[in-house]
Amino acid sequence: MFNRMVLMFLALGVGGLFSSEALAQKPVHGGTLTIALSAEPPGLDPTTNPGATIKRVVHYNLLEGLLKVDRKGKVVPALAKSYKISKNGREYTFTLQKGIMFHDGTPCTAADVKFSFERILDPKTAAPYRMFYEGIESVQVLDPLTVKFKLKKIDSNFIFNVARGDAVIVAGRAIDQLKSLPIGTGPFKLAEWKRGDSVTLVKNPYYYIKGTPYLDKVIFKFIPDPSAQLAALRAGDVDVIAYDLSPENAVLLEKDSRFKVLKGNTTTEVILAMNHSRKPFNVRRVREAITLAIDRQAVIQGAVAGNGTPIGSHMDPTNPYYVDLTGLYPYHPEKARQLLMEAGYPNGFEAVLRLPEPYAYARRSGEIIADQLSQVGIKLTIEVIQWGQWIDRVFKNADYDLTVIGHAEPFDIEIYSRPGYYFRYNNPTFQELMKSAEREMNEPKRKKIYEAAQRVLADDFVNVYLFVYPALPAMKREVMNWWNDYPTIAVDATEVYIQK
Repeated sequence: MFNRMVLMFLALGVGGLFSSEALAQKPVHGGTLTIALSAEPPGLDPTTNPGATIKRVVHYNLLEGLLKVDRKGKVVPALAKSYKISKNGREYTFTLQKGIMFHDGTPCTAADVKFSFERILDPKTAAPYRMFYEGIESVQVLDPLTVKFKLKKIDSNFIFNVARGDAVIVAGRAIDQLKSLPIGTGPFKLAEWKRGDSVTLVKNPYYYIKGTPYLDKVIFKFIPDPSAQLAALRAGDVDVIAYDLSPENAVLLEKDSRFKVLKGNTTTEVILAMNHSRKPFNVRRVREAITLAIDRQAVIQGAVAGNGTPIGSHMDPTNPYYVDLTGLYPYHPEKARQLLMEAGYPNGFEAVLRLPEPYAYARRSGEIIADQLSQVGIKLTIEVIQWGQWIDRVFKNADYDLTVIGHAEPFDIEIYSRPGYYFRYNNPTFQELMKSAEREMNEPKRKKIYEAAQRVLADDFVNVYLFVYPALPAMKREVMNWWNDYPTIAVDATEVYIQK
C-alpha cells in the first residue's frame, strides 16, 4: 500500500539527481550562502498567505511538515518517520521522529501537529488553501509521537497535501509572531529580517537530523532587477540566483568559468488569467478568441528566450497525470477576429492587464500579449502593481480584467473547482470530476479523470495556458548540492554546502 501511495503522490516525475561533481565531493560544514530572490515575501507565515515568495524562504528551511517533496519529486518522510493507512482508506496514523525540537528548544509533539491542522481548518484563520484539508474529520493524539487523522471520505490526494507548504507544523504558543518571527523545527532559524533588503537564517543547534545543515548561515537577498542580480553575482555580493534568472543572463553566465547554470523544471504554470465575473470574459467565445489570438511560441521566445515548455491546460508535463493539449487550439488570429464579431465585438474592446511588478517573465509576457491582442482589436492598458497589491486586489478580491502570473503550487488543478477563487470560474462538470478524482484510488482510472479535467479547462478556454517556467538557477562553482529541478516551491538549503 505504501509503495502504491508513493507512486500516486509523485509531485513531479522528473528526477533532480545530485550532480556528478557533488557526488564526487564530501560535504563541507560551515560558511555563509547568500541567495538572490526577485521578490520579498509579504510575511513569513505560509499558512495564511498564498504567496510563493514566502514558501521559497521558509519551507524546509524554517518550517517543516510531516512529509516533504524531495528533489526527485517524491513524497518522503520529514517530521514523520512513517505512516500507516487503514484498510478503509480513511485513517492515517503518523509516527513522528524522535528528538524533534522547535527553534526555542522546546519539544515538537503530536499535540503540535493537532494544533497546526486544526488551525488550518478554523474558519477564523485566513488559510488560502484550506480546501486541501477540508476532508479531515478529526485529528487525534494517540501519544506524544503518534497522531491519527480521520477523514470524512476517501481522499486520494491526502498524502500529497500533507507535504504542501501550507501544512507545516507550528508552535501554538508562538502563533502571534508567525508572520514576522516564525519558530519552527527546520534546519535553520530566523536571525534577522531587514525589511526591503534581506532575511538572514542561522544554523539550528537543535535540528534532529544530525550532521545537517552544512551551512552556518543563509541570507536571502531581495533584488528585483535581473540585471542587478547578475551584477551582484559577478561582484561576489551573492552566491546564488535561485529564481527568475533571465535566460539571456543564463547564456552570459555559462560562458564564465567562475559560475554554473543548472537547467531543470519547475511546477510553475504561467497563465493569462481571465476574470469570469466581468464582461466580456464571462463569454466563452470571447475567451476562445483571446486564446487563438495569442502566439504562445512568440511569448515563450520573448519572455524566457525560448526556454519555457508550452502547455495547453493547467498541468505541467512532468506531472504523471499530464495530457498534451498544446496543439488543440493553435494560433489563429483570423478566427479570433471572427469569434469576436460573433460575440458582438466587431471592433474589439478595451481592458486592463494588471501585472505583478517583481516578475520579469510576467511583465514581458504581458507586453507581448498586449501587442498580439491589439492585432485583433483588443486594446489592453498595462498596469504594473506591487506584489502586495496584486495579492490584495487580484488574488483576494478579483479586482482585475486580465493578469499574467505563474502558479507555482504543485498539482493545483483543483483550484478550478472553487467558484470563489480569483478566476471566478464555476463549472459543475469540472467540480464533479475533481470529486471523482478524490474518491478514485485506482490509478489508471484516476489518470483518466484528470485527463478529462484538463480537457474541460482547455475546451472552456478558462485561461490562456502559456508555458511552464524553466528552472535556471545560477551560482558560483563552489556551491554544491543545489536542486537541479524545483518540483516544489521551496529553496531548500538543508543539504547545500560550499566546497572549499
